[in-house]
Amino acid sequence: MKERYRNVLEEIGIGTEQVEKRLREIRNFFFYGKEDERVYAPVGSDMAYITDTGNDDVRTEGMSYGMMLCVQLDMHEEFDRLWKWAKTYMWMQHGENEGYFAWSCALDGTKNAYGPAPDGEEFFAMALFFASHRWGDGDGLFHYSYEAKEILRACLHKGEDGRPGAPMWNKENYQILFVPGCDFTDPSYHLPHFYELFALWAYEEDREFWKKAATESRRYLARACNSGTGFSAEYAEFDGSPMRRKLPWTNERHDWFYSDSYRTAANIGLDYEWFGKDEGQCRAAAAIQEYLLEDCRKNSYHAYEVDGGVAEEQALHPVAISAATAVAVLAASADSSREWVERFWRLPMRTGKRRYYDNCLYFFAFLALSGNYRIW
Repeated sequence: MKERYRNVLEEIGIGTEQVEKRLREIRNFFFYGKEDERVYAPVGSDMAYITDTGNDDVRTEGMSYGMMLCVQLDMHEEFDRLWKWAKTYMWMQHGENEGYFAWSCALDGTKNAYGPAPDGEEFFAMALFFASHRWGDGDGLFHYSYEAKEILRACLHKGEDGRPGAPMWNKENYQILFVPGCDFTDPSYHLPHFYELFALWAYEEDREFWKKAATESRRYLARACNSGTGFSAEYAEFDGSPMRRKLPWTNERHDWFYSDSYRTAANIGLDYEWFGKDEGQCRAAAAIQEYLLEDCRKNSYHAYEVDGGVAEEQALHPVAISAATAVAVLAASADSSREWVERFWRLPMRTGKRRYYDNCLYFFAFLALSGNYRIW
């Protein structure tokens, strides 16, 4: 497995002590900071949740992100607290979506929905595998590797052999779905670096699928990201084009570079850092650095059309854009790469109502750019 990780912060002249001090500050801000800083909330003696402060709920996205941050930082107690809350309140034992996790719950654990969001399941599984390797398997729900493999089995095999529901991956084109059983995807859900590891650690009968999924996701990202801007849409068709069909559950548009989409550049960057495989997707990592540079300098991001141009005046998550785009440096060097990293180093974490999503991406970016987002 990988032994050395690139430390881009060190490459631009930031010393080890400075990086370690800043990482401690970020950890404390995110988990234990002031009321308008932290998003981690302990519950009783053995559980906790991550709050989506913008929506006043708990999401599988945030819970699985929190678990990944904990395992990267060797925060065993916090990891177990989050996992127990997720398994207690979010996991579904009956019905069409048994074996999956309810994507949104109220702060008291009441389910707001009975459907899953696949990015949660894939992050849960990856964090659990890492926990197994870093800390060892325990008993019951803390038998981490078993829990991870069972999640992935559900993701691929629901709907088979009398098991209710639908899988989270299209078994013919190897692409992750926006929701189980649908016919489109979300480019930011494509995590080929995770699938490479699932191909090693999932149940043996599924390993070949995950190996193929890793390659297909890289090729998909090359199609889904615009060659001029590096942008991908929030939702996209299997051919990579923005998904413009009307959906029964929303009137909002999702065919632009907005919110979910910001993660795609960071995913490409981390994938290349971990595995160094390029199926054409790394071109987007270079393009997005160049296209967004002037807006970065002005600290004025917008909502954008995938092929360029302003769709709305203000972006909802500007810190997330800066952080995720900085991680793209790991996949492609551009004339502006050093400037992106320097600006990220000076960028403060976000406070207030909308801090959750921005600071999750900020935290992941800092780990990736300092060589601390690792395979365990």
